[in-house]
Amino acid sequence: MSDAQQITLLVDGEETKVTTGTTGAELFFERRDVVVARVNGELKDLDQELPEGAEVEGVTVDSPDGLNVLRHSTAHVMAQAVQQLRPDAKLGIGPYITDGFYFDFDVAEPFTPEDLKTLEKMMLKIVNQNQKFVRRVVNEDEAREAMKNEPYKLELLGKKDGAAEAGEGVNVEVGAGDITIYDNVERKEGTTVWCDLCRGPHLANTKLISNAFALTRSSSAYWLGNQKNQQLQRIYGTAWPTKEALKAYQERIAEAERRDHRKLGSELDLFSFPDELGSGLPVFHPKGGIIRKEMEDYSRQRHVEAGYEFVYTPHITKGHLYEVSGHLDWYKDGMFPAMHVDAELNEDGTVRKPGQDYYLKPMNCPMHNLIFRARGRSYRELPLRLFEFGSVYRYEKSGVVHGLTRVRGMTQDDAHIYCTREQMKDELTKTLNFVLDLLKDYGLNDFYLELSTKDPEKYVGDDAAWEEATRTLAEVAQESGLELVPDPGGAAFYGPKISVQAKDALGRTWQMSTIQLDFNLPERFELEFQAADGSRQRPVMIHRALFGSVERFMGVLTEHYAGAFPAWLAPVQVVGIPVAEAFNEYMFDVVDQLKAAGIRAEVDTSSDRFPKKIRTASKDKIPFVLIAGGDDAEAGAVSFRFRDGSQDNGVPVSEAIKRITEAVRNRTS
Repeated sequence: MSDAQQITLLVDGEETKVTTGTTGAELFFERRDVVVARVNGELKDLDQELPEGAEVEGVTVDSPDGLNVLRHSTAHVMAQAVQQLRPDAKLGIGPYITDGFYFDFDVAEPFTPEDLKTLEKMMLKIVNQNQKFVRRVVNEDEAREAMKNEPYKLELLGKKDGAAEAGEGVNVEVGAGDITIYDNVERKEGTTVWCDLCRGPHLANTKLISNAFALTRSSSAYWLGNQKNQQLQRIYGTAWPTKEALKAYQERIAEAERRDHRKLGSELDLFSFPDELGSGLPVFHPKGGIIRKEMEDYSRQRHVEAGYEFVYTPHITKGHLYEVSGHLDWYKDGMFPAMHVDAELNEDGTVRKPGQDYYLKPMNCPMHNLIFRARGRSYRELPLRLFEFGSVYRYEKSGVVHGLTRVRGMTQDDAHIYCTREQMKDELTKTLNFVLDLLKDYGLNDFYLELSTKDPEKYVGDDAAWEEATRTLAEVAQESGLELVPDPGGAAFYGPKISVQAKDALGRTWQMSTIQLDFNLPERFELEFQAADGSRQRPVMIHRALFGSVERFMGVLTEHYAGAFPAWLAPVQVVGIPVAEAFNEYMFDVVDQLKAAGIRAEVDTSSDRFPKKIRTASKDKIPFVLIAGGDDAEAGAVSFRFRDGSQDNGVPVSEAIKRITEAVRNRTS
């Protein structure tokens, strides 16, 4: 073979010579798990020719990119099945999402659970037909001809130049580059049986989807995510490389449903969401109140030890405060509407004294700035760490309100730290370590960090200050040793931030604490301190919410622990169960000793039989159950029963009390 017939590629890091015209499919022929190729950083279908000098990497089906391709291809198969079931269905958008995919359709009637079962069977037939996914580059006229019966696709073609801003999922269809259509081609006859406007890439054929997919639910959705647009019907699904992976996912979802904090909150009598109060406004019942109090009390203790000072601010304020801070310019849509008060009218109805707009506060930081500004400050006071469990109110849209994790009224464990430029990095490091250590005390141990940087369309202040703030945060994050993930454009309007992302017992990621570095609000509020040389200087401001909100954090912990809170947080830490009524007094004496030691304990004196009482304690997820009968009473002992069903018999009462108090004090169970 002459050199003219060959090209050189860098394949998975190694220089390789191949014949001109070689495709990804030919290059990775022996690697059955490769589903697409990454060519010079871009994902490409395996049937595309590889150019001279390209860096090529095989993307496997179980990698993040490979899973996305698998799921997007499965979405096409689902859409093909939908149009077989309902020929007049019009196609919306069908992107991959975390752990799955969805596709939107304009149909006369909503989809039913029976429809989803039928569609799964139809999809399996399509998969087994081994149809090829064939990419076709077209011009706009050709695309419009191919999509002439699909009004939503025609609309997307008109948005191609502004796809990134047009709405959710538009880039999947008509992003930058060529306009492409993917044909599903019947293998034997070579005829196209279905097609869609799509950027791709896709699997080589439907057979690669196998039978490891499922349709999970249907719902309504607005075209392009805009409530002003037509309401469509959306079908969600999931797809995995193997049946075993699908089953494992389904088991995780089932476990997540069992751990749903809204369900557990009702079963364990922790909190509720009365309709009479309104959406996103929870109330905490006595048992939930105990958990919340313990969470807050421990946090207060740790903040005192770390040198924070406590402040309190009101729930409402004149609108001018948020004009100064910039929130009315940048955050008004997330605030409750103004209350116009204090206007005075003449008898004829004309205004004698104009009123003022008051707002429920969405943020505590402007009020903390007023506390800093209330008197002259010296460099000797810095860093000044102000802390508040502050109630704030945000007008979340009804469609996103979700239990305790997305509410309209919340309590933030909010701190604002004022320091000098020289103290800034050290204070950020201390703050991050404080945050991580405290989260670990609540039982979260698996973290990574996210660095949110400036949104070019939504920020205040000068670029140099933003660059310095971003660079400093990045250094602090990198020095922590944790993985750092970029979040371009995700910062608040006043400064970049680090957010601590924590994984729960199911491996799900939750955004926890945020640490924001701010040079702008001190400028807007004209905050000053007297430096050592007598000059007046601006402090640097660090915003820090540890839980995010108490409500959300409690929702996360409820699911993390599946309602079985560690003993120090549990509403009832010990239940005493006498084996018969004759031993009630003995058990009351044991429980009184526990109460005297600060333990939340009670005796089950219900009329239930003994086995039922044991089951009730298990259902209520009580950390420790003490059982006493005749032998125990004579020996001054109890039987110790744990959550896992194990039991330690004949434990002296003094030893039982010591075990329980140490477990609570050390937060070990």
